[in-house]
Amino acid sequence: PDADPHSIAVTSGGIRLTYAELEARVDRLAHGLAAHGVGPEVRVGIALERGIDMLVAVLAVSRAGGAYVPLDPAFPADRLRFMREDAGLSLVLTADNIAAVAQAHAPLQPAHPGNLAYVLYT
Repeated sequence: PDADPHSIAVTSGGIRLTYAELEARVDRLAHGLAAHGVGPEVRVGIALERGIDMLVAVLAVSRAGGAYVPLDPAFPADRLRFMREDAGLSLVLTADNIAAVAQAHAPLQPAHPGNLAYVLYT
């Protein structure tokens, strides 16, 4: 069954979002990502601390049809540079640009089961 849109979906650091609020944030960012060319097989770096923004980013990249690549901001700059170049990222979401990306709007191109969902470096 579907969750009550007014129920709490996620909490982090004193911030609480209902399912409706989470859905709105994910949808807004997903459309912004689509406006920046994100769709199936497009890789998007996520350089955010763990928390609500990171959750929203992962869900939005997926909803836009793209594949997310987590980039731990604590990694050395050389490692992050290698990961960005090796993964062929089209965009990197950071604490500084996530709001700006979410301002654009475009139709979504959903991914299919055979499309890339994420890339992890170990």
